[in-house]
Amino acid sequence: MTALVPLVVLLPLLGAAAALISGRRPGLQRVLTVIVLAAVLAVSIVLLVAVDAGGPLVVELGGWQAPFGIVLVVDRLSALMLVVSATVLLAVLVFSVGQGLADGDQDTPVSIYYPTYLILATGVFNAFIAGDLFNLYVGFEILLVASYVLITLGGTEQRIRAGTTYIVVSLVSSLLFLASIAMIYGAVGTVNIAQISQRMNDIPVDVQVILHVCLLVAFGIKAAVFPLSFWLPDSYPTAPAPVTAVFAGLLTKVGVYAIIRAETVIFPGTELNQALLVVALLTMIVGVLGAVAQADIKRVLSFTLVSHIGYMVLGVALGTAAGTSAAIFYIVHHIVVQSTLFLAAGLIERQGGSTSINKLGGMLKAAPLIAVLFFVPALNLGGIPPFSGFIGKLALFQASAEQGTPLTYVLIGAGALVSLLTLYTLVRIWTLVFWRPASDVENYDSDLVANLSEAPGDTATQTVRTTPRLMVAATAAMVAVSLALTVFAGPLYALSTRAGENLEGPSFYIDIVFPGDIDD
Repeated sequence: MTALVPLVVLLPLLGAAAALISGRRPGLQRVLTVIVLAAVLAVSIVLLVAVDAGGPLVVELGGWQAPFGIVLVVDRLSALMLVVSATVLLAVLVFSVGQGLADGDQDTPVSIYYPTYLILATGVFNAFIAGDLFNLYVGFEILLVASYVLITLGGTEQRIRAGTTYIVVSLVSSLLFLASIAMIYGAVGTVNIAQISQRMNDIPVDVQVILHVCLLVAFGIKAAVFPLSFWLPDSYPTAPAPVTAVFAGLLTKVGVYAIIRAETVIFPGTELNQALLVVALLTMIVGVLGAVAQADIKRVLSFTLVSHIGYMVLGVALGTAAGTSAAIFYIVHHIVVQSTLFLAAGLIERQGGSTSINKLGGMLKAAPLIAVLFFVPALNLGGIPPFSGFIGKLALFQASAEQGTPLTYVLIGAGALVSLLTLYTLVRIWTLVFWRPASDVENYDSDLVANLSEAPGDTATQTVRTTPRLMVAATAAMVAVSLALTVFAGPLYALSTRAGENLEGPSFYIDIVFPGDIDD
């Protein structure tokens, strides 16, 4: 079974090479990319079942034993993240294929799109199974280099400007991460995560705090926690709809995943937990207030993305198995639902010609299916029972109440308020875009309906702009997955609980990497 672990990285990497060689045959590129991601999804599901039933899998590449060689670790958390990320990457790929087939791929250099997309997937998968900090850094860099290309596809002025900000911020966070790795290596003499945890207690407490803060800042930028989230709302909305959906669903969650590893394995103490709780509170509040003030669908979703990162940080900052379990469940929920909403926003943009709320109206009659595809995940993200968003928030609030401190009670109240404001912003979008008559929109100028006539005096004919079925099918599939999270919330939360219990202390992770005692 351990032979399957490297495949989640090798398959997309080799697939990217094959797709690049097939640059002049876009049809073959599409088929190769779909097959590769479908294969990774199948392997990830097998790994999840195997890990949950038989325990974690550890692979020492090249025959070099830990801590000297590269170690790949797949535990319940890693396997769950692999399955969810592969699902989202495959669904978004199908969406982008439908968009490309409809548009003729005339506006984007598709010869590099599919290879770059697979490179992005390689970086994401590698980050989730990395057993040492440097390999985690390599995973981040792989996905970031690919994201630099994807975020500027099309070469418009707006995308280049937003991409420049994204690249600069990403480079700063990468440099800080690399500097943190160098300092940790200088302090403990290793970059292996399990061995770092073993040796960290041997260095002075003040040095531990410095290293801890540096690592959290680097991961915080990637996860877009406040006040390090300023770059996200201006960067994501300018990218093509499929790219935005992947970025929103996955890239920030890789940062959150890194925070979980740092807080549960490398620095399992409680020194910075109170500070993280404050950061979670501010991230939730500032993010949702930004969403309320926006008039563009993609910007609203970008700010709600920031806001809901706060829920995940809350679960991690509690420092308990219950909090970590709730955070894991909420991460899975949010990856699926946030990606689905961005795909639905892409459908709205294609159907209505804009994502500006002020320019859209009357779409319920013209596109009722799109209305449903946006409405369902909107209710889910807003935390309406019995959806998975409600279950995840309730679990976080219960874990917070178990601590019973004034700050955790404030966070419970803030989380409930943020949930209501999220629901308000998304329902406002749905009401104005779908329910409001087009005649009520000032200076209505939508491509939704075009009046055509053959000659003066002829009777005008009305043509409704259509959306490719493949794009709608991919979005509908993601909505179905989001509903499955609710239907199977019991087994999923049980799995998240088992994953959270494994992360209650560093001993479990250390034991799977070093089954026997080693010389510290």
